[in-house]
Amino acid sequence: MSRELDLRDYFRIVRKRLWLIVLIVVLGCTLVGVYSIFVKKPVFEASTKIVVNQTGTQSVNDQLDLNQINTNIQLINTYKEVIKTPAILDRVAEEYPKFELNAEQLAKMVNVNSVNNTQVMTIVVRDTSYVKAAEIANAISAIFQEEIPSIFNVQNVSILNEAKTEPDNRPQPVEPNIVLNLAIALVVSMMLGLGLSFLLEFMDDTIKTEEDVKEFLDAPTLAMIAHISEKEIAQSKNNPKKASAKGKQGDENHAVTR
Repeated sequence: MSRELDLRDYFRIVRKRLWLIVLIVVLGCTLVGVYSIFVKKPVFEASTKIVVNQTGTQSVNDQLDLNQINTNIQLINTYKEVIKTPAILDRVAEEYPKFELNAEQLAKMVNVNSVNNTQVMTIVVRDTSYVKAAEIANAISAIFQEEIPSIFNVQNVSILNEAKTEPDNRPQPVEPNIVLNLAIALVVSMMLGLGLSFLLEFMDDTIKTEEDVKEFLDAPTLAMIAHISEKEIAQSKNNPKKASAKGKQGDENHAVTR
């Protein structure tokens, strides 16, 4: 037994199982909120900026060479990959044992970005401690500046600014984003609730109303049989007249067909 649903049917299904949808939404948002606030550790972010400038052989008073600038910009893509290689991170792990991290662990914490076709790139480090993240970012920048001349035989890297290990204001964590997590949980749980409601309705092939009888069986309704609960049965034993009256009234509730 299958039929196409119109818009009114969808509203009817949602209204019928609204309690299930609300329950799933409340449960999903509650679980995500508890995880984001009480379980997930806050993650802080610290960053340094490095500028790829003219080589040391070029005089400051010389006219800017656009080709040299474009070359430096193109080098940034290479430098972004070099920073996360063992050539740099192994030395950071060796010279800063207080971090208690190896090159692989450092690589997972570091992200390098370039700033919109400029000669500046940003080294971003994330950790559950802001001070540690700032120290790691500064250490990677310093080691990278020292190692670049031996790797590429150039001296065109300068540290524009270091991460503050003691910031003026209390740093705010970048993770977890509680508002974003709750918004995602709301949308996902609502979709799950709606999907489950439509699935249950699709799997339910019972006939419940007089309209169902007319639509699916194409037969007229002759009478209605009332559903009598156990409480009403017990009351009928104590008051037969009242039970008889309820039975007559209930004849109008359930359909009987030939």
